[in-house]
This record gives sequence, structure tokens and C-alpha cells, in this order.
Amino acid sequence: MNRAAIRIMLVDDHAVVRAGFRRLLEQEPDMEVVAEADGGDRAYTLFVEHEPNVVVMDLTMPGVSGLEVIRRIIGRQPAARILVFSMHEDATLAERAIQLGARGYVTKSNAPEILTTAVGEVAAGKLYLSSDIATSIAILKLTGDANPVKLLSARAFEIFRLLVAGRPVTEIARILNLSGKTIANYHTLIKQKLGVASDVELVLVALRHNLL
Repeated sequence: MNRAAIRIMLVDDHAVVRAGFRRLLEQEPDMEVVAEADGGDRAYTLFVEHEPNVVVMDLTMPGVSGLEVIRRIIGRQPAARILVFSMHEDATLAERAIQLGARGYVTKSNAPEILTTAVGEVAAGKLYLSSDIATSIAILKLTGDANPVKLLSARAFEIFRLLVAGRPVTEIARILNLSGKTIANYHTLIKQKLGVASDVELVLVALRHNLL
């Protein structure tokens, strides 16, 4: 393997998907997959151990979510280069990932070669968005779509996503290493910010904006 190869860590909870990504990326002479993780906690541990040049990561995983992993990795290594590779095509979610420190966002509906291009660009220190996500973000900004979720801070947004996924407060507290009281306070704040009175309404907001 080329010593100057881009060292990549893959994070996805589906082994078959990771195997496909590995085959695709290692067809490139300057790319090498050095680690694979099937969840958020494992991803952070392997990042510390292997110090990859680029992390290619899904956002939806059991346990610690991709957004929280991004926050933890960037908290440890601000220069880390993270490329989100996700089925979610929502502009708000992509913006959150970038705000937390991701350097790229590609949806899984893109042609395979887009992933290798994105890895190369992110490894070179550039920001890369697949055309569908770039278009979605542009439309969101041009139309001024009144998406109330944009009112939430990055942390509140992460808790919002866990709440609408049906996670209980105690589990969210464990995942994010926060107290149950803190999560409960965020829960109340999120409902106030979004102008809803119940968890059912929170789910409806998430569905309306393609966040579930």
C-alpha cells in the first residue's frame, strides 16, 4: 500500500454496507481502510487508536448517534476530517453535521464514484457536499423555509432527534453523558422553541421536515 495513502475509518452499523464501501475505496491506489466501527462508542475508540486521515460515517446508528460522535471527535481533535455518508437527504441535518465540524456530506443515493471523490476532497482539507445536498441547502436558504427546528442549538437538535426516535430520557442522558435533569430541561426547552405541547407533536414536527 502506498505510504502516502489516505487512511480511512468507516463507521456504519451494517457490516455488508461497510464491506461494500471498503471494496469501493480500496480500488483507489491512494486510499486504505484502516478501521471499521459498527457504532458510535466504538468509532470514537478506534479514532483515538488509529488517527485516520478521514472518517466516513453514517449518522443513524444504535447507541451514540453520528452527530454525537462528530462532536466528540472534533472536541478531541478539531482538525479531524469527517465525511458524513448518509441516507438522510434533509438540508437541516446536513447543516447540523457541518456546524458540529464535519467537512463533507454525501447521500447514499449518489453514484459510488462520488464517495471516492468526496474522500479525496475532504482529505485535502476541502469542504465537499454532494450536489443533491448542496441544492437542498441552497433552496432552503433562498426560499426562507420556516423550519422551526433551525431555532435549536446543535445540542438541543441532537436531543430532539433522540426524543423523536423514542429514546427515554434516562437513555439519552447515558448516551450523551449528561444528567437526567439536564435532558429533562432540554426536553422542556425544545417543546417551547418548537411551539408544541407534547411528544406526539414533536414527532409530527420531525416527520414534517423529513427528520425521521
